[in-house]
Amino acid sequence: MQLSPLAAKAADIIDFAPRVIAWQRQHGRHDLPWQQTRDPYRVWLSEIMLQQTQVTTVLSYYQRFLLAFPTVADLAAAPQDAVMQLWAGLGYYSRARNLHHAAHMVVAEFGGKFPESAADLQRLPGVGPSTAAAIAAFCFGQRSAIFDANVQRVLARYWGYAQDLTQAAHKKQLWTFAEDLLPTQDLAQTMPAYTQGLMDLGATVCSARKPNCAACPLASGCAALAQGEPTALPIISKKLQRREQPIYLLWQQNRDLLRLQRRAPKGIWGGLYCLPEISHAQYQQLAGDKQNQTLPPIRHVLTHRDLQLHIVRQHSVSVAEPGAGEVWQPIATLAQLGLPQPISKLLLAAA
Repeated sequence: MQLSPLAAKAADIIDFAPRVIAWQRQHGRHDLPWQQTRDPYRVWLSEIMLQQTQVTTVLSYYQRFLLAFPTVADLAAAPQDAVMQLWAGLGYYSRARNLHHAAHMVVAEFGGKFPESAADLQRLPGVGPSTAAAIAAFCFGQRSAIFDANVQRVLARYWGYAQDLTQAAHKKQLWTFAEDLLPTQDLAQTMPAYTQGLMDLGATVCSARKPNCAACPLASGCAALAQGEPTALPIISKKLQRREQPIYLLWQQNRDLLRLQRRAPKGIWGGLYCLPEISHAQYQQLAGDKQNQTLPPIRHVLTHRDLQLHIVRQHSVSVAEPGAGEVWQPIATLAQLGLPQPISKLLLAAA
């Protein structure tokens, strides 16, 4: 590992956690609803929702979920469609399916109580090492190191770690340092504050493009700042490229009934109900029929894809026997199903 001379000082290692904790208690975030509890159900729910999703987006979903499912037993007992409906619009829908599966597992295998160790928490679907560490630290004061993208950025810059974090060996090396930095005393109090402090630093101070180094409690020992290039780290060589993806959909409606199809579990909008997807050739054939209506393309932006939704509306449709995974759904009850956000907006506006 190539570390700067600053990172080699033992004093930096000893002083790291106390500085993060002191800063968090004075300047960190304290008003997020999941910060006011050590209930593992609520913390777990927030951590899953926050995976690759901004806090501002999660807030309303988090509150709605708790109103609908106040306990893990309530979530486990709910139909999957009810869970997907509440998740619609939050994206990365495998998280919702894993959430439901994990709730079943907590009830069936752990007697309705979340396990306390990070290792046991990782047995739950959708809970990786960093998420498990966060739950263990926040709820049980366990000495476990979180390692999400924000934390990786803080540590790489502070230690001057100039290795490519897309390589597993390098990421593991930096994670080892993260574990060495954990508090060692009064863990029930220090671990939640330290863990939240690292999250807050990465989210509000040590940002990817415009770090506010003047407000950082670690600035005096930060190798990247000392070298005058804080944004040069971390090194991530393989960045996902945005790409456009066309999707062709068929809108069939008979009075107040709408034909919908549940999408496959994997892929875009996995597990949600949607207008049936058709091939480009089918779309062209249907669009060429003057009795049908071709809608203007709808652009929908995802994290790494720009979807172009091409929809043809076929009029004078009879209610045939639905195919596998299909339903004829009353338009008045569309809100009861999990629908992709742009499709829900389109259909409800036309209802």
